[in-house]
Amino acid sequence: MELFLWRHADALPGMPDFTRELSPHGHKQASKVAAWLSERTPADLRLLVSPATRTRQTAAHFHDCENDFQLCPPLYESSSPEEILALVGWPRTLQPTLIVGHQPLIGALAARLLAASSFPGSFRKSALWWLHSDPGQNGVRLVQVVDGDMLD
Repeated sequence: MELFLWRHADALPGMPDFTRELSPHGHKQASKVAAWLSERTPADLRLLVSPATRTRQTAAHFHDCENDFQLCPPLYESSSPEEILALVGWPRTLQPTLIVGHQPLIGALAARLLAASSFPGSFRKSALWWLHSDPGQNGVRLVQVVDGDMLD
């Protein structure tokens, strides 16, 4: 299974948190990561997105129609990595999945999957991690890390 973990791009400050929008810089970050993703992801990709405005805007750079992705409230709420992995069906499902969410949950998911207790569990804004697990295998492999500020 291919699993992509994408933290939302840079957002404007303010309250309420749920309706914060991407900053102009965040739109650039999301656009760059989305272009990178579009060259590498399969057509049957499942897209799970936190319902917060900034995550929906980040995902919209990849798929401009919200009908193409599934809003997933547990990605905004205080869910555990185990709850999200169960929701995704990791590692049983073969359908590749992209999760667009928030810190600290995205970092906690990566730490849980990589079983790296020394991993700080922190994701830069607009960072995307590509993880792979073979059916019937116990290990998870980190394929690539992409940073929206580093892509041109």
